Amino acid sequence: MSDLEIRNIDGVDVVRFLPQGVCSKVMELRVKDDIIQSFEAVGGCSGNLQGIARLVQGANIHDVVSRLKGIPCGSRPTSCPDQLSICIQAYINEKAKITA
Repeated sequence: MSDLEIRNIDGVDVVRFLPQGVCSKVMELRVKDDIIQSFEAVGGCSGNLQGIARLVQGANIHDVVSRLKGIPCGSRPTSCPDQLSICIQAYINEKAKITA
């Protein structure tokens, strides 16, 4: 699997992403009409990731990228929120290629 995989199931894009430099091993989000339907991650800080999932559910993907981009984790230059923003930006870029 590449870092990003997109499948469309019943009109919802299921996006799987392999984050880099964080404890989470896999991130998956479901997007319909630029709105995040759900977010899950495997690995990482369970409470923090559950909080992120609840905060981004129902949010516009462009808003989420601008809010989460660049957040570090301790001495690491990236974090799970930052990796989620990278995932979403990669999804936006791929969708633009497909619709162009």
